Amino acid sequence: MTETDDIIEHLAEDLKPVPRNALRRRFTLGIVPAMGFSLLLMLIILGLRIDMPDVLMLPVFWIKSAYNALIAVAAFIAVYRLSRPDGSEGGFFGLLALIFATMAVVAAIQLLMAPVGTYRLLILGSSALHCPLLIVGFAIPIYAGTVWALRRAAPVDLRLTGFIAGIAAGAAGAWVYSWFCTENGMPFVLIWYTFGILITGALGAVAGPRLLRW
Repeated sequence: MTETDDIIEHLAEDLKPVPRNALRRRFTLGIVPAMGFSLLLMLIILGLRIDMPDVLMLPVFWIKSAYNALIAVAAFIAVYRLSRPDGSEGGFFGLLALIFATMAVVAAIQLLMAPVGTYRLLILGSSALHCPLLIVGFAIPIYAGTVWALRRAAPVDLRLTGFIAGIAAGAAGAWVYSWFCTENGMPFVLIWYTFGILITGALGAVAGPRLLRW
């Protein structure tokens, strides 16, 4: 028996059967409580909109919510696929481009239907400077929960996995923030929400190779 065989045999001695769907359960345990924590932070720090009953009747609110939710779901699915050594992003970037393009069309339609004098408000709103930063802040716990789940997985491309995990957390953080945000401009959401999501993605790409190493 060679030295390599000895090492392999030694490593295999402590192997234990992994329960079925163990990775899926770990992702659930890492992400769902983190989402809850971010929602709690939002409620404590910012609170819900005082006009929430009326807001729930507005299509723009649900479009804003759906934009972030769709990106988050697509990204989390891609991260789950990438968590395996033979996994891939599974067409995530094509789907992301489709979601972004659809939102761009919605934003363009809103601009075309609005008076020119409202363009500044629809694009910059009153919170363009702090919106992306708040999204990043609410995304951090969710990114931490995702990293915790991935630490027991075996992703190969750590930078790509970290980037998409950051996109997932950023979109989830943006969805959390949308319950407080008073902006109804779809161009605002397209630009500034997306910017916050991309910042989180970039941070994830930088941190991925270090945090996800196994």
